[in-house]
Amino acid sequence: MNTQRVWFAFFIVLALTMNFSFFVGDIDNPDHHHPYEFFFALVVSLIATVLKVGDRSHVGALLLATSLVADLQLIIGAVVWGMAVQSGEPISGAVMASVVSLAGGAMIANIISVVLLLAETLQIKR
Repeated sequence: MNTQRVWFAFFIVLALTMNFSFFVGDIDNPDHHHPYEFFFALVVSLIATVLKVGDRSHVGALLLATSLVADLQLIIGAVVWGMAVQSGEPISGAVMASVVSLAGGAMIANIISVVLLLAETLQIKR
């Protein structure tokens, strides 16, 4: 068993599941979306991206691209949320809906990553 591939797959799947756990809930209700959960989803996504950098295969390039998309979506969501917090007012439903929508886009990119990982795994012949 290749432990590097195990960690690689672990962080890809963890990024998807953490992103999903943040995404679930009423889209405009700030009480359903915890900032720490969003932060950890972003950190795990960034770790997954770093692990994808060394792969020089065609599928590796696609995995890196999907991970970069997820990171960009989550970073933009963090900026939107941070700007709203800095205004000093409570987070509005519209701002939370924007952040959750961006996290949803990142979740789609993570789903594509997991599907590509599964497809690559199924193609390996023993």
